[in-house]
Amino acid sequence: MAAAESDRDPPSALCSEFLNFSAKDTASRWMASVDLQQEVYHHLALYVPRILCLGPSGCSSREEQREEQREELACQLLLLAPLEWLLLGEEPAAGLALLQENNQPSPLCGHVFKVGEPTYSCRECAADPTCVLCMQCFLGSVHKEHRYRMTTSVGGGFCDCGDTEAWKKSPYCQKHTPTPNNRDTEQDPVAQLPADMVARSYNIFSIILKYAVDMLTWEQEELPAGLEPPERGDTYYCMMFNDEVHTYEQVIYTLQKAVNCSQKEAVSFATAVDRDGRKSVRYGDFQFCEQAKSVIVRNTSRQSKPLRVQVMHSSVVAHQCFALKALSWLGQIIQYSDGLRRILCQVGLQERPEGENSSLVDCLMLNDSKMWKGARNMYHQLLMNSLLMDLKYKKIFAIQFAKNYRRLQTDFMEDDHERVVSVTSLSVQLFTVPTMARMLMVEENLMTTIIRTFVDHLRHRDLQGRFQFDRYTAQQALKFGRVQSLIGDLKYVLISRPCEWSDELREKFLEGLDSFLELLKCMQGMDPVVRQVGQHIEMEPEWEAAFTLQMKLTHIISMIQEWCSTDERVLIDAYRRCLSALSHCYSGLPDGEQPISLSLAGHCVETFRYQVSQDKVSIHLPVCRLLAGLHVLLSRTDVASRFPEQLPLGELSPPLLIELPLRCLVLCAQVHAGMWRRNGFSLINQIYYYHNVKCRVEMFDKDIIMLQAGASMMDPNHFLMIVLSRFELFHIFSSADCRKRYREANKDAVQQNNTLIEEILHLIIMVVGERYVAGVGQVEPFDEVRREIIHQLSIRPMAHSELVKALPENGNKETGLERVIDSVASFKKPGVTGRGLYELRPEWNKHFNLYFHHYSRADQSKAEEAQRKLKRQNGEDTALPPPVPPPLCPLFGSLVNLLQCDVLLAVQGAVLQWAVEPSGGGWTESMLQRVLHLVGMALLEEQQQLENSGRYDDVTFNYTCKITRPGEAPSTSGSVLALLESLQNAPHLEVHKDMITWILKMVANIKTIRERSSSTSSVTISQGQGLEETVRDKDKAERKRKAEMARLRREKIMAQMSEMQKHFINENKELFQQSLEDLEASTSAAAEHSPPSLELSSVAQVCVGPRRLGGTERRQLVTCILCQEEQEVKGHGKAMVLAAFVQRSTVLSKNRRRVLPNAEHHDPLFMHPDLSLGIHTASCGHIMHATCWQRYFEAVQLKEQRRQQRLRGHTSYDVENGEFLCPLCECLSNTVIPLLPHTHTPDHSVDHPGLEVWLKTTSQQIAALHSAHRKQSDDVTEGTEPPVPEGFRIDFTPLNPFSSSISEMITTFSMSTYKVGLKLNPNEQDQRVPVLSWSTCAYSIQAIERLLMDEEKPLFGSLPCRQDDCLSSLTRFSSACWTAAPLKTVHTQFIRLLAALVPDSQVENTPCILDIDMFHLLVYSVLSYSSVHCLDQSRKSVIDSAHLHLLHLVTLAHLVQILLTSTTEEVCMEQDGGGSEEEELTCQFYSTLRQHLGSALPEVTSGWQLWRCVKAGVLPFLRSAALFFHYLNSTAPPPDLLVAGPGQWEALCSYLSLPSNLLLLHQNQDTLLESLLYRWCHHPGIRQTLQGGGAIVRFPRESNQLINLPEDYSILINQASSCMCPRSGGDKSRTPTLCLVCGTMLCSQSYCCQTEVDGEDVGACTAHTFTCGAGVGLFLRVRESQVLFIAGKTKGCFYPPPYLDDYGETDQGLKRGNPLHLCGDRYRKIEHLWRQHSIAEVIGHAQEANQTLVAIDWQHL
Repeated sequence: MAAAESDRDPPSALCSEFLNFSAKDTASRWMASVDLQQEVYHHLALYVPRILCLGPSGCSSREEQREEQREELACQLLLLAPLEWLLLGEEPAAGLALLQENNQPSPLCGHVFKVGEPTYSCRECAADPTCVLCMQCFLGSVHKEHRYRMTTSVGGGFCDCGDTEAWKKSPYCQKHTPTPNNRDTEQDPVAQLPADMVARSYNIFSIILKYAVDMLTWEQEELPAGLEPPERGDTYYCMMFNDEVHTYEQVIYTLQKAVNCSQKEAVSFATAVDRDGRKSVRYGDFQFCEQAKSVIVRNTSRQSKPLRVQVMHSSVVAHQCFALKALSWLGQIIQYSDGLRRILCQVGLQERPEGENSSLVDCLMLNDSKMWKGARNMYHQLLMNSLLMDLKYKKIFAIQFAKNYRRLQTDFMEDDHERVVSVTSLSVQLFTVPTMARMLMVEENLMTTIIRTFVDHLRHRDLQGRFQFDRYTAQQALKFGRVQSLIGDLKYVLISRPCEWSDELREKFLEGLDSFLELLKCMQGMDPVVRQVGQHIEMEPEWEAAFTLQMKLTHIISMIQEWCSTDERVLIDAYRRCLSALSHCYSGLPDGEQPISLSLAGHCVETFRYQVSQDKVSIHLPVCRLLAGLHVLLSRTDVASRFPEQLPLGELSPPLLIELPLRCLVLCAQVHAGMWRRNGFSLINQIYYYHNVKCRVEMFDKDIIMLQAGASMMDPNHFLMIVLSRFELFHIFSSADCRKRYREANKDAVQQNNTLIEEILHLIIMVVGERYVAGVGQVEPFDEVRREIIHQLSIRPMAHSELVKALPENGNKETGLERVIDSVASFKKPGVTGRGLYELRPEWNKHFNLYFHHYSRADQSKAEEAQRKLKRQNGEDTALPPPVPPPLCPLFGSLVNLLQCDVLLAVQGAVLQWAVEPSGGGWTESMLQRVLHLVGMALLEEQQQLENSGRYDDVTFNYTCKITRPGEAPSTSGSVLALLESLQNAPHLEVHKDMITWILKMVANIKTIRERSSSTSSVTISQGQGLEETVRDKDKAERKRKAEMARLRREKIMAQMSEMQKHFINENKELFQQSLEDLEASTSAAAEHSPPSLELSSVAQVCVGPRRLGGTERRQLVTCILCQEEQEVKGHGKAMVLAAFVQRSTVLSKNRRRVLPNAEHHDPLFMHPDLSLGIHTASCGHIMHATCWQRYFEAVQLKEQRRQQRLRGHTSYDVENGEFLCPLCECLSNTVIPLLPHTHTPDHSVDHPGLEVWLKTTSQQIAALHSAHRKQSDDVTEGTEPPVPEGFRIDFTPLNPFSSSISEMITTFSMSTYKVGLKLNPNEQDQRVPVLSWSTCAYSIQAIERLLMDEEKPLFGSLPCRQDDCLSSLTRFSSACWTAAPLKTVHTQFIRLLAALVPDSQVENTPCILDIDMFHLLVYSVLSYSSVHCLDQSRKSVIDSAHLHLLHLVTLAHLVQILLTSTTEEVCMEQDGGGSEEEELTCQFYSTLRQHLGSALPEVTSGWQLWRCVKAGVLPFLRSAALFFHYLNSTAPPPDLLVAGPGQWEALCSYLSLPSNLLLLHQNQDTLLESLLYRWCHHPGIRQTLQGGGAIVRFPRESNQLINLPEDYSILINQASSCMCPRSGGDKSRTPTLCLVCGTMLCSQSYCCQTEVDGEDVGACTAHTFTCGAGVGLFLRVRESQVLFIAGKTKGCFYPPPYLDDYGETDQGLKRGNPLHLCGDRYRKIEHLWRQHSIAEVIGHAQEANQTLVAIDWQHL
């Protein structure tokens, strides 16, 4: 490494040189020189290697940042400043300001998007979806009032504000609107600049741009001439480059081996390589770097090509770094002046002597794939800021881009970088500008170039020249993915169709169309399939690539048709070309297929033998389908009727036209019939996509249209015979006795044929009935979309997003849904869950068509069921007749004749005949249903023709006459009508009865119309309706009669049942008697439990003190959920336990920054009032025997051990940490709480000592305990023993009131709280065990009290029973847990606790009262006092007296705490008159405190305000105390506290035996408490805290809330896009994630921000949960619009975000891009889950329900 040092100047020498350097002098020296380039190069050669790249990158990130800043500064002072002086000719700051002032800015915004920045596109005004605005322009534009789409940018691309071609209207925002006095756009901005500056800037820009281009494309060891460094040391860098092949893990692992660095350093190297495209991983002499290179290459070349690594001389690297800085500088300079921008454009595009493609910009473009990511990004940004912002040069650049298009794309195919960082991605900026696209199409033949480049890159063909995608390697698949980007470019070129055509445009478009037809010919017939017979196919053939191609081309094909529709000449020409392409495809079909002749129903047709079930068939027929599309356009634009002579309609052979699409539809029918089962899933998938919304527009729909076109040009009988022949059903219907039914021995064949007959009938329905395509029927696109929506909503109400998915998108990603939806559907808003739904308006139900061609089978049956149900509800008949169809266009007019042709009548007759004699399996109901539908369609058609024509004799459609004729000679059975009449009352066809009735009514109706042909049509129709009505009335009467009979039958059955019931009860009397007694008993018990009745309420309910009433009178019976055995809860009985979940919590915390204490030495006895960390216990309320639970838990452990041996993965619970799921409700639990009996009612005969007496006694008892403890520890007898109160026995060991099983469970729960609270291993000897048990009791009560307060619910009676049971058992457990600990421990704790209230000289380090949470103090001291009271054998006092005195003392201390921390501002409006007693006493009390503390307390004279402050501050404490004593003593609450409303304060005080004027506590014991006050106030901590020595907690503590989120989601996205990753210098965070608890924005899911927690690497979110939420976190992943819940390191789930669009739906992943707004209710629900401590429970349930969540590495988020 010595060599490395010698090359570096001693810092001092360099510094002095820096100080003496003058940019101005250097610039004037350059100005005077003859050869400016030589001077500048000489300067760069001297300084660049001395400033940049001086050795290995810094060890720590801070050093690295310092180094970067130093480099930046040196570059600016020594390299860029002279250039600025030279350019401007004056002091740079002043010169640039002047330039900016004189500049007339372009109206283009041109803001280049950062990764993740929000972009907005107006769905009403944008020319296409790629036209976007940045947030500032959007907010200042009219588009924010329109329907817009919001997305996040992937980086690159810029704001289109001000570009008039990008917007149909309103192209400017307020900021970019051009002013009237703005310059004419034609004026040259260069003319605005001084001539000498123009000359200088040409010179400088040429030198710097050439330098940068040379350096970035430099590939040699030596530097270019003129840049050689003065002395060249042996200093090299080993430079590693990015590629898209190797994963992060591979790179990290390789680096650790190659350059011997730590995991952390390797991660930072890998991150930098990924971000910038390259990074030096080693610095030193050549040998040293070469060695690292060989290791890296060797390690990464095993599976794929190796990582690219280069050893580069340090001076080359330095110049390349400066080249990037120079490009960045050019980009900044041209922002000041449009003139300079244009000069740079000229310099960049100027052809050099080398000839074609020699300009600097060409040089950059053509070397794009050789550069690294950082260099590419830098020059792309410069191109955007310069060439793309200057409209004149944008055109020149576009022409160069189009000229080089093929070469650039070929480079991209070979490149290993994503398209985002390839120069080819600039096509979106150029080709989407309509004028530019047309210019390139005409001048550079762009359309043909793109298509030919595309076809050339798909080289795999079969013998017929079709694409062949089988056996694709991964490499080819990747390449295929890249090739598809060309289709995107073609889409940009075609996205806006021309309004005016020039001859050149026509010529070039048709030339492009020829190339496109060549491409389609390669697709026609690709991936052919042959039916497998016998054995199942062995290998699934590749089918996805072909469909991917089809999907990508769908929009292109539609766009080409749209272009054709705008010009008649183009359309006629395109139609001809497409037809000749199709004939070319047909000529490729194998000849020599046997011609055959078919005859049926007196008609004869010639065709050839072909069977789909035996020969090759392909689903890909793009040429046919394009012709079908153009054929419809001929009809839509009336070209067919106006220029028939120009169209080659005579060349069409209709049977050939329908041949291929018909094969395709037969294939689908046979697959449905199960004939292709052995061909595996690939075929099923192909059929699925053929019908799927993504492909059907250019596949299935076009095949139907082609059949319609063929049928309209053929004899309908011939058409149907060919169709029957292709369906392989001809033999069934052509036999002489087909009506007698064909008999097949093979059951499978019968079933297959039945399905095929259903399918063929369905096909005929579609061919005749599908008229909602503009050009086939006389409809508009609007009607087509409306019909789709009606049929989707007929299945069920749907959300907006479901409807959008069900509709095909056009090239602009629009479905046309919004224009239509409100007219056919009504919107129902969502609640707190679910989403908004659209329901079909009832008036549109009549448009329902059961055989709608886009229904899948499942959809069809759902829709049928829904519609029948609806009709039954409305009391209508359940027939679903076909809706009235729209009229056909003239070109397709003859289609209706299909409905009345002989072949169809023969088929209908046969099916109806089979239905009349239903024996055997030769027909199905679906078949009949389809025939009835066809009959109905024909009748509607006839009725419409009769109604629409003036004279009836010229109506050619006479279906009714034909169905009344009996069958032909051999089968002389009845006519179709006769068969229908005989079926009307067939018992086995009850379902279809209504439909047949409807048909017969229609026939009668049409007859009447024909018979009354003499009178006018209007009368006829009304007559017809009248007739229909009489039939309908008859029908109604019949239905009514049936309903009445059904009702009577029901009543009779009910009467019988009730009779049987009575009989049963009489027989089993004694059984029922017993259960009734039980019922009475239980209701009386419930009455006891309920609020006291009126007689009792005269005695006030009291929950603390000697006057309280206990709850022992009630027996507590509970049932075990595991063994179902019932048991009473007794102290000495079998232990019963409640499943519970204990967790650390910061939900109530007022100080999240507090460092968590060291668990080993932490003393939890005094909780600080900021509640920074608590232990919360919750329960699902399910009870088990302790023994049953232990057995269950052991079984879970065993199962888990077995599972771990099989597969090592997480489950939703962690058995090692004692977690399990409640056996009943599967709620996450990690411990159990033992159930203990109620406490006894106190003995009211015992006297109640006053406070003074009690304090005196207690202090004597404590003194006795002190001396006893000293004795034990010192073993010396003191001289004077303190006086022991009478009956107080220090050596007394109380009996354990609990059985061993209960004691064991008490220990179990104590250990759980200990383990969770301190994160230590269980240790029963630890003195802190009881304290943590009391702590979880106090904290859980406080959490519940806050929850009730925030939700404004009453204190008692509103808790769900699971929480009620939990608090009840938790409090009673806490009161008993001292029995499991050594007495001395608990005594010591009580002594320390009491010393905080009554100072004791023997106790040291007592905190001041401002540092103690009083409710915790109350709970701890009440619960620990039992251990002292049990030694008092005198039986003179009850423990309740002590509880009451402790409550009084703590309350008083809390009052002092509130007054000391109160911040009462003086209020102007004083209360009138003298203050009440409370106010006077408060004032006196406050002044007492001021006497003690003097100036530390401000002076307050308003008693009213002080009292208000006291009352508000103490209320949460009193409410918590009431809950605590209620559960501790099982005392029923007073009625006033069971409802929310007035009178709460007085009820609360009396329930706690407190005066409603709390200050009387002080007043009544003035002398005694005065000394306590004095000692509290003179604690040194008080004055220190009040004078700013620590954070003061004010009372009442405000409830914590989740952070406020902005109403509009895009504000959040914008904040996130500017969020930097805190670790990787200046890089944008990839997955910015917002903590909802504290508002910190984190860089989640990235290597850079991983930290170590407990020896394990975790992501930023997981690490943050430990500091902010004690292991539980709620986050919003901003770019995914997803809420993330995390608990611990291994558990997490995603939760619906609180942001909804206007349709009441969330948009996770921002896929739809609708504007999102905050839904307050949903956010409150998330907040409620957090306050309830339910996050871990939600995660548990989510992971149980969805196993994929378990597999996610949550700790890396």
